Amino acid sequence: MLNKFREEFSDRETETITYEEILAFLRSHTRHAKQSTKKLRYSTLCSFFNFIRNSLDKNLPNPCDSPILRKIFRAPKKTQWKIFEKEIVDEIIFRTRDPRNRLILELMARGGMRISEVLNIKPRDVEERKIVITEPKSGKETEVVFMPQKTAHRLKDYINTKKIKNEQRIFPITYPAARRAVMQAGELVGIYLRPHDLRRHSATYASRSGTPIEIVSKIILRHSNLSTTQRYLGKVSDLEAMRWIENLYG
Repeated sequence: MLNKFREEFSDRETETITYEEILAFLRSHTRHAKQSTKKLRYSTLCSFFNFIRNSLDKNLPNPCDSPILRKIFRAPKKTQWKIFEKEIVDEIIFRTRDPRNRLILELMARGGMRISEVLNIKPRDVEERKIVITEPKSGKETEVVFMPQKTAHRLKDYINTKKIKNEQRIFPITYPAARRAVMQAGELVGIYLRPHDLRRHSATYASRSGTPIEIVSKIILRHSNLSTTQRYLGKVSDLEAMRWIENLYG
């Protein structure tokens, strides 16, 4: 972003750049971008001008410090995702007869796995009730997913039955095919279901069952910070809040 800015304004004195020019520049480089991307690019330029002002010229005006720009490039509103109850997810998994599709659903709903992680696991990655994720999204060398005993048994039986070799993918299908399988599973109970809904369910169910949020964050979702995890947890209804209070003090 700063390289593009330099290309466009390298022949200008910094203090002569106006907020109208910044607006035009940002709009040209954020067309069709998500609001979060627009906010990030605006913040980059704003920080750049603040750095110059703090380091070189305390009187330098920051053209990004404009009410119009702050309004246009403000952070997007946080989305509150729909969280499906355990009974619904259990029914979806129970009604899914295809062993492959059922395992894919279970690994996301019971292990908190991302669909991309599920599609990339190989028999060599499975260790008893653990799955070792190589090249995880976090950038770490490896991460570990923990499975319930029944899911682990079904996964091992599937590998043995299909005679899948150590270096082969257990689920050799494409992302669109896996997504379609998840959506079709949701249609069995009349809901619109996406792969990530199952990962969110695993976190919310664990949290509402009394699992400490640190375990939900670091073990189930494998997030680097708690703020990301909190976005995954569903909104607590009045009825559920009253039930928890009654369990605690009733």
